[in-house]
Amino acid sequence: MDAILLFPVLISFCAVLFILPRWIGKAKKIGLVWEDMNKFNRPKNIAGSGGLIVILGFILGVLFYIFLKTFYFDNPIQVVEIFALTTSVLILAVIGLVDDLLGWWHGGLSKKFRLFLCIFAAIPLMVINAGNSYVSIPFLDGTNLGLMYALIIIPLGIVGTSTTFNFLAGYNGLEAGQGILILGALSIVAYLTGQAWLALIGLCLVFALIAFLFFNRFPAKVFPGDVLTYPVGGMIAIIAIFGNIEQIAIFFFVPYILEVFLKTRGGLKKQSFGKPNKDGSLEMKYNKIYGLEHMAIWFLRKVRGRATEKEVVYMIYAFQIVVIVTGLLIFRENIF
Repeated sequence: MDAILLFPVLISFCAVLFILPRWIGKAKKIGLVWEDMNKFNRPKNIAGSGGLIVILGFILGVLFYIFLKTFYFDNPIQVVEIFALTTSVLILAVIGLVDDLLGWWHGGLSKKFRLFLCIFAAIPLMVINAGNSYVSIPFLDGTNLGLMYALIIIPLGIVGTSTTFNFLAGYNGLEAGQGILILGALSIVAYLTGQAWLALIGLCLVFALIAFLFFNRFPAKVFPGDVLTYPVGGMIAIIAIFGNIEQIAIFFFVPYILEVFLKTRGGLKKQSFGKPNKDGSLEMKYNKIYGLEHMAIWFLRKVRGRATEKEVVYMIYAFQIVVIVTGLLIFRENIF
């Protein structure tokens, strides 16, 4: 890869790094602030919907990449795919922003309506017949699904990942860090399997998330909102579809599959937050475990006697890294 291709990634990173502080100030000024639920005093002045700047940085990086392909390399191949990809990401961002503005404490968009709206984000990929209909997913490995792939698998993938990525959330740095880990791993897989263009697009979002994490890590100055979680979740499916790496992408998504099962146990109504104490530690909010966050709190309190928000986040990161490394080992013959 030409070194000049690092510039789209740097643009995404720098755009978020320099614009986000201004967004934080503006959000506080107009009252777009949320409550930090895992702090004992629950500060109510944390800027919301900071994920909007992440998406802006991502789009700027991607557009510069298209510029390079068109004018520097004189090779506008995959431009249609890239525009379809960015259109899907933007649709998901708009859905997430609407959900943010309505406010989760007021119920936001209904679950069924969110699922319905997210189908529209799959349309750009469906109309260009994205991906390869010879799928590599359990029970269907090597099967040619033909038109069913575009009409069923693509929307299922986009809707499934975009609407469940925010299940594992609510802790400073958790959503951004998880996005960095999963998208970073998928970008590496895409590169190793000959999809360098897709890897670079993925890295634009990864580095935008890294810049965002500087402000979102504990103690957070800004929250991502669904305007971030929907597009990041959708991007996981998008990379899997274009890279024809559905099998390993599903494996990397195992923590979220577990989270869905645990949340379903509570009727999808139990919150992921812990019960904060004055000393900064967290206790179980419920008597039962309704998420990996609760499991991390329970485990840390059993082993160490206390759990903190940072430790919960790091423990989930560690679990995600173990899943990624395991996935790379299991599917190494298809990658290396």
